[in-house]
Amino acid sequence: MLKEALSSFLGNTELTGSLAQILTYVSKKGRVTFHEVAETVGDNAEEVLLLGNEWRLILPMRTRRTSSWEDRLFLSAPMELYEVPNIVKCLVENASEKGLWEPGVALSELFKEMGDPHWNIIPRLVERLWEQSKNYRITAIQIKEICVGLGLGDRVDALIVELKGSGVISPKLRSPAEVSRAGAVIFELNPSLLIHREKKG
Repeated sequence: MLKEALSSFLGNTELTGSLAQILTYVSKKGRVTFHEVAETVGDNAEEVLLLGNEWRLILPMRTRRTSSWEDRLFLSAPMELYEVPNIVKCLVENASEKGLWEPGVALSELFKEMGDPHWNIIPRLVERLWEQSKNYRITAIQIKEICVGLGLGDRVDALIVELKGSGVISPKLRSPAEVSRAGAVIFELNPSLLIHREKKG
């Protein structure tokens, strides 16, 4: 079922099937080593992990300085650890049952579980983030404007913390010139949550 869901945007390939295996494993266990991935999918281990990292489905745990996605170090040594963002765990669990990749459903469920009082508005918030983003990037100023537009202006800081913690966004800290031009912190959006919008468009 999970492979079917992933195939809707990754295509029905051997790598997709291998990625589904690894995502199922790591979503239940919490983390996985490169060695465990290699034992499961053989010579495709590095390709599978690179594909997962590209879509921010599975991330290296080793970092340069911060836990932001761009600071994660991709290494293929046997004991290197990988993890999945919380929102991806939710997506994987749902897709394993229904065979569908449903970001809106996963967002509502995760933020409700997190105790967010506006969990039912979160899918709309994330959709607005995508509408305002460019190349998977959005600024803190834009996030604030979107929150205000949805009646969440008093919760901007808390929501940014939750969006980061859940794996929806990650700060881009290695582009000072870009940040200077934008006049605000820039965040990267998780591309695996954009699938439904791309398919519509």
